[in-house]
Amino acid sequence: MNWLAVFIGGGIGSVLRYGLSLAFRHLELTSFPIATLAANVLSCLLLGWLVFRFSWTEQPTLAALLIVGVCGGFSTFSTFSLETLQLMRSGQTLWAIINVALSIAVCIIILFAWSKTINE
Repeated sequence: MNWLAVFIGGGIGSVLRYGLSLAFRHLELTSFPIATLAANVLSCLLLGWLVFRFSWTEQPTLAALLIVGVCGGFSTFSTFSLETLQLMRSGQTLWAIINVALSIAVCIIILFAWSKTINE
């Protein structure tokens, strides 16, 4: 049943993300994506609080709902940040650096490539 919890939590997180973008719409005075930054920061705050404050071994469905679902639907940046921190803490600094570099570079390259195919 964890998949159902992830599904429901993901829906909640996505709706929260959409609501946040609507709430920040009037603040888009520059081209800076403040709503995205806010979603990433808030999601990291929530994910960190949930992961480091509670033990989830006895409540895997609730963890799936809140950690994977809500935080994942709100922003996958929080998961990316947690996994990078876990790599660093386990002494795998090189893998953490590779994770950051690949995640940023590959995703930007993909979007750039898509933008080129659409604009041609």
